[in-house]
Amino acid sequence: MTHGYRRSSRMQEWIRARNEQALALAQKRQPRPDPASKTHTNPTKGERIMFYVKFNVRKHERALLFRDGDFVQFLEPGVHRFVKVLHTYTIERFDITVPRFAHRLQDFLVEHYAEDVARHFDVVTTDTDEIAVVYHDERVTLIMAPATRHLFTKGVRKIRVERYAIRDDVDVDARLAKRLLAGNDPSLKAIADKAIYARVVPDGHVGLLYVDGELKRSLAPGFHAFFAVERSVEVKLFDTRVQTLEVSGQEILTKDKVAVRINLTATYQFADVEAAVRAAKDPLDHLYKEVQFGLRGAVGTRTLDALLEDKTVIDTSVAGHLKAHFEAIGITVKSVGVKDIILPGDMKMLLGQVVEAEKAAQANVIRRREETNATRSLLNTAKVMETNAVALRLKELETLEKITDKIGNISVYGGLDGVLNDLVRMNK
Repeated sequence: MTHGYRRSSRMQEWIRARNEQALALAQKRQPRPDPASKTHTNPTKGERIMFYVKFNVRKHERALLFRDGDFVQFLEPGVHRFVKVLHTYTIERFDITVPRFAHRLQDFLVEHYAEDVARHFDVVTTDTDEIAVVYHDERVTLIMAPATRHLFTKGVRKIRVERYAIRDDVDVDARLAKRLLAGNDPSLKAIADKAIYARVVPDGHVGLLYVDGELKRSLAPGFHAFFAVERSVEVKLFDTRVQTLEVSGQEILTKDKVAVRINLTATYQFADVEAAVRAAKDPLDHLYKEVQFGLRGAVGTRTLDALLEDKTVIDTSVAGHLKAHFEAIGITVKSVGVKDIILPGDMKMLLGQVVEAEKAAQANVIRRREETNATRSLLNTAKVMETNAVALRLKELETLEKITDKIGNISVYGGLDGVLNDLVRMNK
């Protein structure tokens, strides 16, 4: 029994020594297979030959060696043999031409095999308020979220990492954002769509940047991109060109209690969008209501006759009211104009009658004035003819000319002098 136990102990020591030697050295020469032995090849368990197992790691590969399910070490390229009498050996290969090493044990390896990991990988870790963009050979391969860690294989591609402190800076370089959002890599594009918020501000507009509901700053026309990781990012657009505001169908009582409906047009322009948004929740709604208030103030303090006589008084009054309110908050009111003043149906009829009576009275006045002028002129003519025989004779000739125009044939007896002498006896 003693000799058998010693023999078994020596065998185990010999096997352990052989395994340790195999783990320390990578044998490159493959032994000649024994034709009598049974062999079986498995990509994970390797080629099993009687009492040992053989693994072949190619030049573009590295491998993780497991003994009875526990990680032992990394394997370099070459042929590796391990005695399998007491233990079961398996490996997991990974391709070093693939930049990212994604493995379930990566955190365990970093914590307990730091030197081996540093030899085979570049370890990139981000803080809680940091985003990292990873380049391999100047090509973006990954966007890392805050508080994450990834391993990237060494030996084939050159790595470069750009870090962004998202607590203080949310901007993304425009060229980088366009490359990511328009890239051909579906997985990278999916990450970019979630991590980057992009917006184009058209010409003639201003964009307001909101981060987590807080207004940060104004954006000029152009392409803008921002990191949207662990935060809400939004850009609201405002038109800075001259715009028109229509205020239609405003029914207002005049000072003399006449209900009129007024249509008004106002033109405005944003001078400082950021100031306008900070001062009013909805600047355009605020402007619309102030136009209504100014219009009611202008109409309600004047009679209908005053409004119809001079409609520009409404424009001046409303424009003054608006400028006093909006110049201080970044909105310039360019002009205000009344388009229509619509009266009720019965009021239209009454006004029509008033206008008709006024026009009839004016016609009578004109007619009487003309008749008076004609009578005065006739009296003056009579006075002249009374004292002037020549003027009287000229008037006679003028009357005779008018009469002869209406007579077709004239028979004269005793000559023209006899006719004229018989018509008018001139005083000598």
